[in-house]
Amino acid sequence: MAVERIDVLGVPVDICNPEDFENQILELLARPGAKQIVFLSVWGLLKARGKNNFAECVQNADLVLPVSKSIIRGALFLHKKVPERYNPFTTVIKLLSVLDNHYKSLYMLGSRKKILQKAQGNVRRTFPNLSLVGRYVGYYPRSTEDDIIQAIYKASPSLVLISDGIKEKDSWSYNRRNRFSNSIFLYYKDAFGIFSEHIKRVSEKSFDKGHEIWSEIFRNPFKVFLIFPFMYYKILLVWNRISKR
Repeated sequence: MAVERIDVLGVPVDICNPEDFENQILELLARPGAKQIVFLSVWGLLKARGKNNFAECVQNADLVLPVSKSIIRGALFLHKKVPERYNPFTTVIKLLSVLDNHYKSLYMLGSRKKILQKAQGNVRRTFPNLSLVGRYVGYYPRSTEDDIIQAIYKASPSLVLISDGIKEKDSWSYNRRNRFSNSIFLYYKDAFGIFSEHIKRVSEKSFDKGHEIWSEIFRNPFKVFLIFPFMYYKILLVWNRISKR
């Protein structure tokens, strides 16, 4: 079944059934050029409503997977077809499993040297059929970027997994898309931290309840102020529903 794209407050959100996920990944791999998967949070959705680089990135992404329960509830409130919610960590594991089953390749970009090394080792042990064709740390000096891009271009990995330490986040690959050959790009900030056991991942129970924000607030107490954009999101939903009547 093909992916169906809806919009929530003008921002694209894809409906991808879990049972169709593998086929969608294989279809993306078969397409020429750079492709992008975006994990969309409610905060990302609000940012993507503006006129900025991230908004352009989301609009042009090949697969936009909602990760916030608030997006699911928002789609329901607006009488849209309700998309499947994706847990970023389990989705990355499922993606790597698909690549492993089909003997594909991976490039890892981001994080600090020790964390990246340990993450790579754990990925290699967990996915023995997955070819690791390169890695490079995040927080790199601007002078090395051309070498990184060239290395990715030459390796032409099936997936470039991007983690913390890449300032432009999702937009990094989008802004350089014409310099790559044939890869899927996915940014997930905590990927290598979790793979290296440096960061504890959110439990399935907490994620299912939509309580993952509390772990973020625990790591960064200033995120408690996200309550204000969340209230703004609620107001936008109500206004959108009223104006459509």
